[in-house]
Amino acid sequence: MSAGTFTPRPGAAPVSRMILAQTALETRMLLRNGEQLLLTVIIPALLLTLFSTVDIVETGSEKSVDFLAPGILALAVLSTAFTGQAIATGFDRRYGVLKRLGASPLPRWALMAAKTLSVLVTEVLQIALLTAIAFALGWSPHGNPLSAAALILLGTAAFSGLGLLMAGTLKAEMTLAAANLVFLLLLVGGGVIVPLDKFPDAVQSVLGLLPIAALSDGLREVLQHGGALPWGDAAVLAAWAVAGLGAAARWFRWE
Repeated sequence: MSAGTFTPRPGAAPVSRMILAQTALETRMLLRNGEQLLLTVIIPALLLTLFSTVDIVETGSEKSVDFLAPGILALAVLSTAFTGQAIATGFDRRYGVLKRLGASPLPRWALMAAKTLSVLVTEVLQIALLTAIAFALGWSPHGNPLSAAALILLGTAAFSGLGLLMAGTLKAEMTLAAANLVFLLLLVGGGVIVPLDKFPDAVQSVLGLLPIAALSDGLREVLQHGGALPWGDAAVLAAWAVAGLGAAARWFRWE
């Protein structure tokens, strides 16, 4: 045995390794949380199955699933990037988890990066499951998958910024109530299940500027109608992403 075989090497691990480790931890915590699974997986899957098989809402499509699948994919992004992240981060902040992690070798920006990567990993699992269900229900998507992926990334950035802003400024209990309320309101009025043209003309233009409406309509333009990347919807999502992430970076409180 040579000298120095077991010589300790003090110091922090590379930042990339710390981010990957924190991402794995965040993802495992999410997948072990029954309430989060209900919100991110079970509710979207049930809505897709129910409204695709029962004629509750007139969608104007030959097959309801062709209209509903893009909207449910947008709902999955909302549930994970906004509602789930806001609630989890809010309670991490309340219990001092963020404060303790902030004192560790893991930089704060790396912690936010890990949370974002965890959201993306969860969304990949959600989209895979919901796509399989939609195919089983007879979904026939069209268009360029890269355009759909671009919209989903923009939607993730928009909802993540808004979720972090809420979690970093409100108390955990208020975040829990507000995040769930926003989820329900956007589910009903964001064009996910009910087409926007079913609403009065006076509010359609306002609802169309919501990030969930832009994501739902953009995904339908690509996946249902086979269109190119809808730049108008992409611009709306990009504007929300810049505003949300900028506000979160400015006003997020770690304690």
